[in-house]
Amino acid sequence: QKDILKMQQDGNIRLTWFQRISFSTGDLAQNLIYQTISIWLLFYYNNVFGLKSDVVATMFLVVRVIDIIWDPVVGAFVDRANPRWGKYRSWLILGGIPMAGFAMLCFWNGFSGSLLYAYITYVGMSMCYTMVGVPYGALNSSLTRNTDEITVLTSVRMVLANLAGLIIKTLPLVIAIFAPKVYNPATDRMEAVYNTPESGNAWFITMSVFVLVGLALLFFCFFNTHENVVMDKDQAESVRASDLWKELVRNRPLRVLSIFFLIAFTMMSISNATDSYFMAYNIGATPFMTTTFMWLGTIPAFILLPLVPAFKRRLGKQGMFKVFIGLGIAGMVLLYVLVTLKAGFLFLCIAQLIKNAGVLVATGYMWALVPEVVTYSEYTGGRRVAGIVNALTCIFLKAGMALGGVIPGYVLAWVGFNSQSGTQSPLALQGILWLVTLVPAALFVLGYIVIGRYELSDERMDKINSEIAERK
Repeated sequence: QKDILKMQQDGNIRLTWFQRISFSTGDLAQNLIYQTISIWLLFYYNNVFGLKSDVVATMFLVVRVIDIIWDPVVGAFVDRANPRWGKYRSWLILGGIPMAGFAMLCFWNGFSGSLLYAYITYVGMSMCYTMVGVPYGALNSSLTRNTDEITVLTSVRMVLANLAGLIIKTLPLVIAIFAPKVYNPATDRMEAVYNTPESGNAWFITMSVFVLVGLALLFFCFFNTHENVVMDKDQAESVRASDLWKELVRNRPLRVLSIFFLIAFTMMSISNATDSYFMAYNIGATPFMTTTFMWLGTIPAFILLPLVPAFKRRLGKQGMFKVFIGLGIAGMVLLYVLVTLKAGFLFLCIAQLIKNAGVLVATGYMWALVPEVVTYSEYTGGRRVAGIVNALTCIFLKAGMALGGVIPGYVLAWVGFNSQSGTQSPLALQGILWLVTLVPAALFVLGYIVIGRYELSDERMDKINSEIAERK
């Protein structure tokens, strides 16, 4: 009894499997909504809603600039506020409901071609997502201080996040149920199309289903999580939005992790945003082939992510990052070579598996480092500013997603991609291939260099947690 009480006071808490899964459903929920936006919104705006690639790219950039102003405000507000339903968990509901509404409206074709409508709905959705994403990230670090428990929790969380990814990548198949059918002379049969303005209603219905399921999961996460490690109320009153930039300056591990977030999300967003173009135009794939290829980008998660605690014990943090980043780079280069050699679809699927085995583990485990830099901030600064830290990582995350949306848009415009044409020029096809393979590979090389500077080993974190407990 005394040992259990001391663990609770120190925050060194072991969670039950129900608690781990309940928390992780929050990531499943957010990804059902936001990852759909990340992967499909450029494609939808370009091919269905009727906006040009460079116009959409500029909009993505503008929205991310707004986020840079908005996210610190949210981070400070979340750390300072104490809603009746919980410091962080309350926002799963308070931010989740309007986020769901705006996400559905993003895919409504009622104002087809209206740039103003696109701005209003996308800005609204992004601002509401911050009201969910920042508190959810802070909720992670409020559950426990135990580094081994955080690794297990992150593995469970990433498995469910990738389950969302698997569901999202079935979107062409779901849309095909509701989309209009046209005759394809090559197959001599009627086939659903999802890349024309006529498929607008099918997109809206599909997105509405995804969003409502995501909102229900946010409610489940809210009702079944409990905050154990939070900042004292007297300390919370002194938190300001400007603390975010002060924290970035003085917290070196946070700087390293933030830059890695920027690189990782730029890399993933570029690849995700252009996979649909790659399959539609370079490969000429059917909706089933597109879904299969995208599934292979997620399936390794269900095998490898549960093994992350074992990988970490065997390889250490740095060793694990280096092995899996290297594997991801090898897969990207292999995919480029195979497409250049006009290899069959089966070989492309093998390269996709190799690429994503590396990407999923490396980018999945980075989330386990966020609670560590929160604890390091508490150790060096005296305050557990989880909201501020998660707002900062959210800024870099969104900046990466912005670049991941901007870069494909401008590259597609530069190589002369024409969404109104069924066939593309050799330069346009080559540009799409670069975006799927060589550009992400170059970014992952940069990420390999950056994460090598992360300095918080497990041994050092154990010492930091012990010293914090002694202070208390």
